[in-house]
Amino acid sequence: MVKKSTWVLLLGLLAAGWLQAADSADNEAALRQAIESRSAEDRARDSARHPAETLAFFQVAPGMTVAEALPGGGWYTNILANYLGPEGTLYGINYADRMWSLFPNATDEWIAGRVKATGNFPDMVKGFTDNGIKAEGFTFSTVPAKVAGTVDRVLLIRALHNLTRFEEQAGTRSQALAAVRSILKDDGLVGVVQQRAPANQSGSGTDGSRGYLVEAEVIEMFEDAGFELVASSDINANPLDQPGPEDNVWRLSPSLRTSADDPELRARMQAIGEADRMTLLFRKAP
Repeated sequence: MVKKSTWVLLLGLLAAGWLQAADSADNEAALRQAIESRSAEDRARDSARHPAETLAFFQVAPGMTVAEALPGGGWYTNILANYLGPEGTLYGINYADRMWSLFPNATDEWIAGRVKATGNFPDMVKGFTDNGIKAEGFTFSTVPAKVAGTVDRVLLIRALHNLTRFEEQAGTRSQALAAVRSILKDDGLVGVVQQRAPANQSGSGTDGSRGYLVEAEVIEMFEDAGFELVASSDINANPLDQPGPEDNVWRLSPSLRTSADDPELRARMQAIGEADRMTLLFRKAP
């Protein structure tokens, strides 16, 4: 005969499993809704960027506090703001203001626009949703004290190459990863999507200036900054992208910068698709 206490335990475990499955299904439905409600122009890149699979791999859920590095025009911001919902918080973290002047051919007008974008982040979020989500923008060098230790997920999606590019000159990556560690909860996670160079191209050719980084070197960067790898995925892999030592990511879609006047080359680049990307998940090392 099974003891009553055993039945209670079994029923409790079954109920917990059912609730977890229900939550997972609800989250998946909410994420799909956030993705599918965007414009056709934004959805056109979903087959290359895999937002549903990527955010699920990063274990992002409604109600979380999420920090998105380098939100740019808001392609992921739109999804996150609608998915996190009114109980969530979304931070947009930009490069430190001083970093913009390090880019070749940076004009005063362009720099001013990049600096201004940080403060405009809440307005950008409001343009995507009126659900009442809390939003704030700051830089890796101006993290508000109130944010320390409060963030569930930090997302660095195609944001590491320029931080690496200017690391030797200005310590940009070290500062950024220190800021990431400071804002993350003890049980928080860091999601990384980054264009991936072939492992045999390690060296000066993968300093970030071409947009590519070597996966093993990215993992080492995080380990040196006090993180450990939790998992990796080929969600965003593209084996058709086999860059040579001189190739940069902007030769491919959506930029296609090197083939504007060469229809044949442009067609070859479009056939490759977007760059091969690593997808990594980190946590704070104990």
